[in-house]
Amino acid sequence: MYRTKYCAEFSEADVGTRAKVCGWVQKQRDLGTLIFIDLRDRTGMVQLAFDSDTDKQIFDDAFGVRAEYVLSASGIVRSRGEGAVNPNMATGEVEIEVNCLKVLGESETPPFEILPDTAAKEDLRLKYRYLDLRRANLQKNILMRHK
Repeated sequence: MYRTKYCAEFSEADVGTRAKVCGWVQKQRDLGTLIFIDLRDRTGMVQLAFDSDTDKQIFDDAFGVRAEYVLSASGIVRSRGEGAVNPNMATGEVEIEVNCLKVLGESETPPFEILPDTAAKEDLRLKYRYLDLRRANLQKNILMRHK
């Protein structure tokens, strides 16, 4: 099986279960002994967590990950904890403690950030339309047109 659920489908009910997800890296945060990666697919985002209990090779791979890399990760869904809950994310109460990470595709630095409200000019976004279509609001428009 390639994935157990899409990124935005995880909730508190999944805590303690094994999960496999795939998607693009939205952001990687390195806090020394902790690394967090926000993984994005067509449904939304989920946070991947790497800490001192993570295998050294997997931790090093996570350290080298940059925006727009394509990853496949598996691990155990866990609750984030009292002060770490993110109310701005659909999956803000949970994260995946990764024990297997595979980089499916590396990426150069994109010409603009893949954000819903990007500051990039329209001519640049049209030149790199394949990147622009990864933005959530454009995907929403495509799905609405499809329906």
